[in-house]
Amino acid sequence: MRKTSGTQNSMKLIFIASCLVLLTAALIFDFIWASSSFTYLSLVSNWSVHKAVRRIIPKTEEKIEIVKYNNRLARDELNATFADIPAPQLEWEEMPSAPVPRLDGAAIQIKNLLYVFAGYGSINHVHSHVDIYNFTDNTWSGSFPIPKEMANSHLGMASDGRYIYAVTGQYGPQCRGPTARCFVLDTETKQWQDLPTLPAPRYAPATQLWRGRLHVMGGSKENRYDPGLEHWSLAVKDGKALEKEWRSEIPIPRGGPHRSCVVVDDRLFVIGGQEGDFMAKPGSPIFKCSRRHEVQYGDVYMLDDEMKWKTLPPMPKPNSHIEFAWVVVNNSIIIVGGTTLKHPVTKKMVLVGEVFRFRLDKMEWSVIGRMPCRVKTTLVGFWDGWLYFTSGQRDRGPDDPSPRQVIGNMWRTKLKF
Repeated sequence: MRKTSGTQNSMKLIFIASCLVLLTAALIFDFIWASSSFTYLSLVSNWSVHKAVRRIIPKTEEKIEIVKYNNRLARDELNATFADIPAPQLEWEEMPSAPVPRLDGAAIQIKNLLYVFAGYGSINHVHSHVDIYNFTDNTWSGSFPIPKEMANSHLGMASDGRYIYAVTGQYGPQCRGPTARCFVLDTETKQWQDLPTLPAPRYAPATQLWRGRLHVMGGSKENRYDPGLEHWSLAVKDGKALEKEWRSEIPIPRGGPHRSCVVVDDRLFVIGGQEGDFMAKPGSPIFKCSRRHEVQYGDVYMLDDEMKWKTLPPMPKPNSHIEFAWVVVNNSIIIVGGTTLKHPVTKKMVLVGEVFRFRLDKMEWSVIGRMPCRVKTTLVGFWDGWLYFTSGQRDRGPDDPSPRQVIGNMWRTKLKF
């Protein structure tokens, strides 16, 4: 028994001595490493793509950068096209949220009422009704259905102050096909009527009333991806079509969906947009959306008396998903949010958080403020000095501009210029 006990004691002493040797070696190695002029701090514990990685740059550069690992780069490593543009932080006030969240919906303001149409609730669910927001008492004050045959998203839409014209768009959830059906709503009676069917269906075409005609331009073609250049118009008055067929007009210089289309002082402006879009996955029974290459742009075109497209100064950054994100205030076009070129590293969609102003007297762009968060497909209105926006899809947070949840929030800020 004594011999066995002595052997065990000897083994313990050897084990302790080995540990001391290893500990001493580790301390020496750590001292040498810390003394080096090139030091890198590794990843913090509990690794996650939502954690930050601190990278210490060589001491000779005399600076320390924080590099975000979760799909973003340090500010000085990110091209200005994708980064936020410096802008004042406007004072936003949160108002009553919409009855439902919506993405790729449509909106038209008539006096103190904002009519908000259809849109996605989620990728698998689309809305088939209209909600009304009253700017006078800041309440959601009514709801009624859209026609069963009417598109649920990617609509073209315009108004004469009483009648709202709704043309073409996507029928159903996911990436289902478009419809060429067109309708008109009498906002006083809440009654819908048919309009002549568009020559071909389109997704999110630029649409506006100009000189007694309803103009529909660009958009995506039937496959949801190829940009259309076609431009059609239809004579309308008091909610009725004066012609049985659409007329071909001068093609738009650049096709594609998700653009602002504005008429001011008898001039028609088409702003921003993109080429390419999500497409239905081949063979999918539910038309499941599949990502494809997209290119956003900031091009601005104008039609006037000469009926020729003129190129104007582009937006401060490429911007898309802004078809109902605009208002006209003090001889300026105001555009809120959108999407810009994808992130150069992660290839994810980048949302826009700036408020842009286009001065019509000088034909100049500026950035007049920042939104409470980045949002695409905002639905915008203006009343009594207040700029409002609701709905869309917001970002993942201040440091992550990629899209996350579909929202119904309503915000407003007082415009001062």
